[in-house]
Amino acid sequence: MSQMSADAGAQPPTPPYLGTPVAQFFIPASASSQERRPRTLKHADTFAVFDHNGDALSGPGSPEGIFHRDTRYLSHLYLTIEGKRPLLLSSTLRDDNATLTCDLTNPDLFDADGKLVLEHDVLHLRRSRFLWNGACYERLAVRNYDNRPRRVRIEIAFAADFADLFEVRGTQRERHGRMLNPEIGTDRVTLAYLGLDNRRRMTNLRFDPVPQEISTGHAAFLLDLAPRQAKTVAMEIACDAARDGSLRRNFGRAIRASCRSLRASASRAATVSTSNDIFNEAARRSVSDLYMLITDTPDGPYPYAGIPWFSTVFGRDALITALEMLWLDPAVACGVLSHLAANQATDFDAAADAEPGKILHEVRYGEMAELKEVPFRRYYGSIDATPLFIMLAGAYLKRTGDTGLLRRLWPNIEAALSWMERYGDRDGDGFLEYGRRTDEGLINQGWKDSHDSIFHADGTLAKGPIALAEVQAYAYGALQAAAAIARAVGEPARAEALARRSDVLRGAFDAAFFDEELGSYVLALDGEKRPCRVLSSNAGHALLTGIALPKRAAAIAKALMQPTSFSGWGVRTIATTEARYNPMSYHNGSVWPHDNALIAVGLARYGFKREAARILEGLFAAATYIDLRRLPELFCGFARQNTRGPTFYPVACSPQAWAAGAPLFILQSCLGLGFDPEKDHITFEEPVLPDFLSQVTIRNLVLNDGATDVTLRRSGAQVVVDVLNRRGPVRVVTTT
Repeated sequence: MSQMSADAGAQPPTPPYLGTPVAQFFIPASASSQERRPRTLKHADTFAVFDHNGDALSGPGSPEGIFHRDTRYLSHLYLTIEGKRPLLLSSTLRDDNATLTCDLTNPDLFDADGKLVLEHDVLHLRRSRFLWNGACYERLAVRNYDNRPRRVRIEIAFAADFADLFEVRGTQRERHGRMLNPEIGTDRVTLAYLGLDNRRRMTNLRFDPVPQEISTGHAAFLLDLAPRQAKTVAMEIACDAARDGSLRRNFGRAIRASCRSLRASASRAATVSTSNDIFNEAARRSVSDLYMLITDTPDGPYPYAGIPWFSTVFGRDALITALEMLWLDPAVACGVLSHLAANQATDFDAAADAEPGKILHEVRYGEMAELKEVPFRRYYGSIDATPLFIMLAGAYLKRTGDTGLLRRLWPNIEAALSWMERYGDRDGDGFLEYGRRTDEGLINQGWKDSHDSIFHADGTLAKGPIALAEVQAYAYGALQAAAAIARAVGEPARAEALARRSDVLRGAFDAAFFDEELGSYVLALDGEKRPCRVLSSNAGHALLTGIALPKRAAAIAKALMQPTSFSGWGVRTIATTEARYNPMSYHNGSVWPHDNALIAVGLARYGFKREAARILEGLFAAATYIDLRRLPELFCGFARQNTRGPTFYPVACSPQAWAAGAPLFILQSCLGLGFDPEKDHITFEEPVLPDFLSQVTIRNLVLNDGATDVTLRRSGAQVVVDVLNRRGPVRVVTTT
């Protein structure tokens, strides 16, 4: 590790750009998540992945279990009745994601001689489960629908491997800590592990009633059930700290607290209802997923990126998610900006790819991160988080007029601007470039961070330092946002200087990145400033921030919406004509909802709202085929065909925060929804409704001290805005 102080003369270490690109920190696809359609729960720094029965089945490549702060505290959970697995009736998450409920029944049960002793569908088992404050609570209710008494044996098998999340993802470790002797009581078991980081991690299981049998790996209950009688078994699985008090009382208190917490956070948000009931389901699931993924930090609410692989603080993901959510809940942007400002880099650290003023990429708490077996304990290896931080700050000011927060953040914004100029621009040409400082760092440091995602037209991988097209767009957006913030905090001269820098960048970007033959901006410039002449979705991000010259917009829109790029479900990451196109790849031909949202908002900015509405329709149509109407992190880029749904990506995170926010962000852009806090105006500029919606109602749309409820409905070729209710000084202004 190398560290230097951030004095005026300090410079970062300048080793050569290291290593030949190879796959790193990959997620192995030994089993597709679509085979099991997992059920996920999350609260704070704990998440859980179960199958439809509510079990977590251990095995190679299985992501199931209960995870806390990047360690799997429960790797196996298996319920049986008379030694057999129950039959699934249904499995569902509550609309607000608070609880998982699995309804099960008994299979045909035979004695040792093969005689049928219990016909199927006589016993009903209902598993109700949720997470709260580092613990998983379950209540199992067993009811006898037979006309005579039944004695049944219920067994719960369990195990804890204490695997680091990166091990679960596929990273091989040469050394491990050691499992400690389990502790067994009459109603409880404690499993423990001492890591190589000298930290003791414990899984504490408690049961009520006291099991008839209990061991290091199972608890068994004999239930005597009269006809129609039900009995319950309660279970608590606590990470690290054991819980005191009555288990059943704890269950009741925790479930009430969990539901109250979700209601309180979601109540801040505007609500959306439409003429399309299925879209309403998808929108409700998006909002529920966003608030489930939000963790309350000391600095405010912060959306973790996704389950199972990215349930932690990510800079880029949270910044984009907060931007998507800004119109319906600006408090999230406030929390994200405050937390990232508190963790902004102040020194050089080659191992962490940290430089003064740089914004955090990722935080990890597991054993491997603590031991530096992976570089992500506090990692800064992203080229785009820093300009996105400034962009979000500017968007937050425009949405809320909150100059108080921006004054507090101004030193952080100045530090980020300084990073862009001094360290982000590696060669002084005005563009932001990236290159890792050690062999352990990420090879590619934009949002497409696969080892093979940046390449030339012939498929040759680009060598760094690399200047990505979308990152220059973010840099332009950051300079524009910083100029607006500078004016708001009383720095007019600084504002003018920043505006001039943005104008220079815009001209240089067009000259270096636009390719007449592609009809679009190139993917990137490599270390020799050779353009990567690849038609990619990245070019659409140039529309998002306005760096694209107006004369280029129509060509870019055409290139992105033609069949080689637009699959019918969304815009592919790269076009089908490109050398590395593979519809089943992570970044080279797949469809990402958040990527499409940023493109759609950009299209709407340049007047292409019909094209934005087509993207919204494609993503919505995909959601109708997906379990729980939940948009995943990504899906495959195969062309849409009638009567068939999209092709799923095997190890996509679901839920994923920026995917959940995508349809809400696109809807805002189609409606032309904007805010003018100085005038207390909520504006709808030339609103457009996609074909599948004839009406949209938004309630609790807040601005300053006022709020309003509005309905937008199609009337002939126009969209009419009706104000249903208005509280405070806010006014609704419509332009058509």
